[in-house]
Amino acid sequence: MSVHEVVKGHILITSDIEVEFYKLQESLKPHRVVGFLEDKFLLEHAKAVLAESYISESITKYIILGSADFNVISQNSLLKIFEEPPRNIEFIIITPTKSNLIPTVRSRLPILKGKKNAKTYECELNLARLSYENIFVFLKENARISRNDAKFLIESLYYRATVVDMLILSKKQLDNFDKAYRLLELNSKPQNILTLVLMGFIDGD
Repeated sequence: MSVHEVVKGHILITSDIEVEFYKLQESLKPHRVVGFLEDKFLLEHAKAVLAESYISESITKYIILGSADFNVISQNSLLKIFEEPPRNIEFIIITPTKSNLIPTVRSRLPILKGKKNAKTYECELNLARLSYENIFVFLKENARISRNDAKFLIESLYYRATVVDMLILSKKQLDNFDKAYRLLELNSKPQNILTLVLMGFIDGD
């Protein structure tokens, strides 16, 4: 990848976070690249990113955030700067799956796909014609789902709703997806989270 091929600020989905970081570091020369690669990306790391963002640069500086576990609070603290970055600052987020990021972060940066080995789910629920019976069966089938797998499943529900069923989500439905990610971070029961999201398509606004 050359400098000219790099999208101006983006999310890169890949299971090889460190490898992709070093590739970017090389391809973006002579631009300055500052990396924040963390096992768990917490609020303290977000504060360090904010501090680095406001160090002025004469040419573009790339700030790369890499993690398989982005804390929801840290993501919320960076929303404004992702939307309105300081002059000559561009952000790249590297993570194995979109479900690690809340929808409001994903809406601010385009998503590119690199190498990925993460588990994926195909959602067969028609969210445009959802019934209580559909929800009951779905919850029964996923009664023992893990918190990590629940993240992938929530992601597939969002994809199904917006891309496959082509629904325009209401504010309540979008809020439910955001809330689902936050509650999973707090170790809420996956079944309760799935119920929250799905009931939003029954109750409407």
